[in-house]
Amino acid sequence: MTVKKTLAAAAIGLAMPLSALASEGAERLTRILEPLETYEASFEQQILDASGDRLQEARGRMWLSRPGRFRWEVDAPYQQLVVSDGEEVVLYDPDLEQATVQALDQRVTHTPALLLSGSADELTGSYDVTRRQQGSAERFTLVPRNADTLFEELEMTFRGERLTALEMLDSTGQRTAIEFDEVRMNPAIDDARFAFEIPEGTDVIRDSQ
Repeated sequence: MTVKKTLAAAAIGLAMPLSALASEGAERLTRILEPLETYEASFEQQILDASGDRLQEARGRMWLSRPGRFRWEVDAPYQQLVVSDGEEVVLYDPDLEQATVQALDQRVTHTPALLLSGSADELTGSYDVTRRQQGSAERFTLVPRNADTLFEELEMTFRGERLTALEMLDSTGQRTAIEFDEVRMNPAIDDARFAFEIPEGTDVIRDSQ
């Protein structure tokens, strides 16, 4: 998976439906996520290989609104934008003047980013969830039950019931770690934030999955 695709997968991960519950960890995670309607934060992201060496880093800002709408802006070291209006996801690369458009369908819901903008009571049908407390941090490890996913393990860290970190591990051992700052829970977000008009002259690729 390329670095840019990994960045996009992480973004998509933050906006998907969760799934059906049983464990104490899943119940606690659901209680945290259930009141969440909108979320805004800045982020710093690192991609590490299996030996822990840094492959890439990026920073930017993100917004999401349940159900299924999000905007993920990478500002540095290069610009990239991922936007979902709840029906389609657009990945726009201004340097390449290229946009990839795909439906926000069931396959996309298996990626890590849709974890915050769907209905929280759907969580454990798709993930086995365990919880551990480390000082002031609550950490939840999610392992997908479906093998057709882009990651093998996902960890969410909350402090004061605010999501402050997200980390995912793929089948190659590559790890994507995201730290959130300037977190705002349930802020008012204009609907226009989740709309994107593809600039004229952009090469548009429509992904039929």
